Amino acid sequence: MPRADSKGEGALVSKMAIVDTFTKLIFGEDGAYSAEDLRIIQAFRSADTNVALDSHRDMGDYLRAMGVREMIQLVPLVQRKLMEGWQNLPDTSHKLIGDGKHQVINRRAH
Repeated sequence: MPRADSKGEGALVSKMAIVDTFTKLIFGEDGAYSAEDLRIIQAFRSADTNVALDSHRDMGDYLRAMGVREMIQLVPLVQRKLMEGWQNLPDTSHKLIGDGKHQVINRRAH
């Protein structure tokens, strides 16, 4: 059984590490994200399509509005996505679209 370690590419990220990252999102700690936090955020994007294109602030708002039961169900989904290798996806949270002069962030409002 894999060890509940949050270090290294192949290691299992602990549920507590995921909750810690969610807490950072909820409290809007922009700029305070470690490489592991960013991997967790990407796994969150792939686990819940409602936040796939959201900014970190919007993801925090989404988590803040979530019920405890929903959050308890979300954590293992994110953990599973990390185990499947989703941590290697590029960050799409700030993907710009447009003609070069007029660009907007490609994200869907809730």
